[in-house]
Amino acid sequence: MDAFTKPFTQQEPMPEAAIEAAVAVMRSGRLHRYNLVEGEIAETALLEQEFAATLGVPYCLATASGGTAMQIALVACGVESGDAVLTNAFTLSPVPGAIHGVGGKPVIVETTENLTIDFAHLEAQAETSGAKFLLISHMRGHLADMDALVALCDGLDLTLIEDCAHTMGGAWKGKPSGTFGKAACFSTQTYKHINSGEGGFVAADDADVMARSIIRSGSYMLYDRHLAGPGAEAFADARLDMPNCSSRMDNLRAAILRPQLADLAAQVDRWNERYAAIQDGLRGTPGLRLRETPNEETHVGSSIQFMMPEMADDQVAPFIAACAKVGVELKWFGAPDPHGYTSNHTSWRYAGSQEAPVTDRVLSRLFDMRIPLTFSVDDCKQIAALIAATAADFR
Repeated sequence: MDAFTKPFTQQEPMPEAAIEAAVAVMRSGRLHRYNLVEGEIAETALLEQEFAATLGVPYCLATASGGTAMQIALVACGVESGDAVLTNAFTLSPVPGAIHGVGGKPVIVETTENLTIDFAHLEAQAETSGAKFLLISHMRGHLADMDALVALCDGLDLTLIEDCAHTMGGAWKGKPSGTFGKAACFSTQTYKHINSGEGGFVAADDADVMARSIIRSGSYMLYDRHLAGPGAEAFADARLDMPNCSSRMDNLRAAILRPQLADLAAQVDRWNERYAAIQDGLRGTPGLRLRETPNEETHVGSSIQFMMPEMADDQVAPFIAACAKVGVELKWFGAPDPHGYTSNHTSWRYAGSQEAPVTDRVLSRLFDMRIPLTFSVDDCKQIAALIAATAADFR
């Protein structure tokens, strides 16, 4: 079988409508979201309004990155220096980094074999740490039972904040990801579901949280220029209490994102078609186990994960290398040292040493692969066949 030759990091070009909108912003010279002429509405304000409507929430703030969105949301929801904040052991480093960045103490929670947060360990960690906040990371697009999670958080008096970097366009029982907690954070970094290079959103239905978020993002006293913000009365205290962290999105990135947001549902369908092709091609491979998506979950298949639970320790790195030799780029979150975008809790030394033996075991045999939309469905079938054939050599 021929090796696969397409790169796993190549994104699709910007839609023509996004290019035209970006050129118009550049020709105006008014890139800053508050730099407007009489009667003009900023691209950023329009994007916020459209994203809020997509989620079905009243408020949205566009930010400079997904990481700044998390930091803004944490502080807006009440996290103060020294507070314990619960989060998944299986996530990407910006999540504990955001907690640490606002002075919080990350407290990691075990991950199940279905790659979602462990409810029993969450309850134990909440009681042991005294934490009053949970920053749940919907890592790699996998949603926990969100009804059960909300009920558990209510019972534990935990404020729920969602990291939806991998679940934009996803849902639980038809309710969009990002509408279950007090605030939600999204990313528009290049490898996410809409692409502005860097960028993010905070979404909420709480006027006080959004007022605090808008001021902290760096609105100065120009909060009345936010179409998806609360009324002036919500800013009475926030405008004086919240520090300005200059984490705004600019009009150029907003102009690029608006046409992509309009196409999001169609793009989700395209991702899921490719995900299904890979999943079907891998199903039944001896020694390989796939994560099965619950019926209640609307998944966005922009990446895929599989496990090789019986693989020996000394076979993992050679298996990854063998896949790379045939052109398939796998990532391994169980590696002892961070590599590229991947790391695990053992390398987040700023969070302090914490034990997560279940997560360690899961990650030790978990393989992760990005699915860019530059791949065709036939490409995805070829990739699955290459992985399956390579896996057979390691039985």
